[in-house]
Amino acid sequence: MNNSNLPVDDLGAMPEKSGYPWLTAYPAGISWNAALQPTSVHLLLEQSANKYPNRTCTDFLGKCLTYSNISRLVDRAACGLQQIGVKKGTKVGLFLPNSPTFIIFYYATLKAGGVVVNFNPLYTVEELTFQVEDSETDVMVTLDLKLLFDKVEALIEQGPLKRAIVCSFPALLPSFKSTLYKLLKGNDLAKPKAARIADKLIFEEQIFANDGRVDVPSITPEEDLAVLQYTGGTTGTPKGAMLTHAAVSCNVQQLAAWAPELKPGEERMMGILPFFHVFAMTVVMNFGVATAAELIIVPKFELDQAMKLINKTKPTVMPGVPTLFNAIMNYPKLSSVDLSSLKFCLSGGAPLPLEIKRGFEGLTGCKLVEGYGLSETSPVATANPLEGPVKEGSIGQPVPGTILSIRELGNPEHEMALGENGEICIAGPQVMKGYWKRPKETSDVFIGEFLRTGDVGYMDDEGFTFIVDRLKDLIICSGYNVYPRRIEEAIYEFPAVEEVTVIGIADEYRGEAPKAFVKLKDGHTATIEDIFKFLEPKISKIEMPAEIEFRDELPKTMIGKLSKKELKQEEVERKGR
Repeated sequence: MNNSNLPVDDLGAMPEKSGYPWLTAYPAGISWNAALQPTSVHLLLEQSANKYPNRTCTDFLGKCLTYSNISRLVDRAACGLQQIGVKKGTKVGLFLPNSPTFIIFYYATLKAGGVVVNFNPLYTVEELTFQVEDSETDVMVTLDLKLLFDKVEALIEQGPLKRAIVCSFPALLPSFKSTLYKLLKGNDLAKPKAARIADKLIFEEQIFANDGRVDVPSITPEEDLAVLQYTGGTTGTPKGAMLTHAAVSCNVQQLAAWAPELKPGEERMMGILPFFHVFAMTVVMNFGVATAAELIIVPKFELDQAMKLINKTKPTVMPGVPTLFNAIMNYPKLSSVDLSSLKFCLSGGAPLPLEIKRGFEGLTGCKLVEGYGLSETSPVATANPLEGPVKEGSIGQPVPGTILSIRELGNPEHEMALGENGEICIAGPQVMKGYWKRPKETSDVFIGEFLRTGDVGYMDDEGFTFIVDRLKDLIICSGYNVYPRRIEEAIYEFPAVEEVTVIGIADEYRGEAPKAFVKLKDGHTATIEDIFKFLEPKISKIEMPAEIEFRDELPKTMIGKLSKKELKQEEVERKGR
């Protein structure tokens, strides 16, 4: 069901169609019809290492490795993986925080012919068990941190996982920090060699003990899988999006075509977002590596430490989610941080509220560019121009080679007119092959060559698309469609509000009604009545929340997106009592 059957010419470029509205106003100097060459993903690193061998590839807590260093480690790891039986199609799980280890084993797995399965380090053993079994993960790579290793040990003891590769966390640090870590934080380290399942473990010294000569298998980029990327499971059981080498490599090329302002071998990419998430995997790691950027790797996000690191390392590009930029904007010591090195900040993973975009740009002077995508599109499908006109509230235009089509809700065969709401559907070389072992779900999510996103939006006459909301978040209130995002945007305009999320709750009179959860900025006060009064001229009565509740913190996902799932569950349980 993938889109590798989209027509391409000998150069890999897609035919243009005059009916595509974005072609009338595409960014200057960028061709929507840019040639895209599907390739094996591990070649992204090889090409940069060949061209920029002495360029710093990773800066991890002060320890730097060059592209040549990383490339040699990848070769040895790939050879070691093959020696333990990894071959074409073998599923290799990465259960790791952001680190050079993640990068090395990601590319090593692909070079050995394996398929990367990304695992969330915060998952419970139960969640991990499902994903290990569903993906048929053969071996999992992890670190000797108790937080991770204890879960791996449980997976092996309970049976779903047969073996694991364990790497040293202290070895990743500069020698002084490594010694200090062992002395002061030794309790955070596991003792895998003394573990009950030690006979099921392979240690990194065994994996790297070879000459690095890899027997690289033949890869058909359009057919062979590079990554099984599991969806978040917010609408049911998580599903493995099958991302081919072509999907991932073409998405990187689409980003490079969209951002000619970024210079190969000169950029410094801030790696705050977790690499296991599709946004960071492509936009930070793969795109960073493909452009020979220096990757400034943050293993765990803490605002104060991140701001100090930005001040010290002077990144030029920082991808993030809206809550990150909101946190920076509200950072008490922002005036003491030098952000002048930043050329662009890229926002994705969740809709970017206008108040956050305007506030961040006003305070920092750095352009905040919103893009859009999902796990099933590797992930980038649209972006606002880095240079030139940006339409506020828009997710931008389709990146090169990508077609957006707005389809009628409930009748996806029918395309909507410009300016009319419908379901956003996407076709392009970065679209997944389908869901792993789920033919029905795969069939349901495609309409012809187009992937149905579940997002509601409209397109203007210049091909800029505006998201109204998620279909699954739509609130049916007295028979009317109420979109939480519209209410959230209005509440964000209230000066004391730092974060807000709106869900639908059961309502005897209206069937469903909106409820807003609000976090106020530090040092600010407001009453519920203040916010209701503020909203009266801004939204209709049908959109007015039935309830507003203040919270000290709002639930977030691993990448920092505001999460509605927990709040919905709380409301269900509260109503049931």
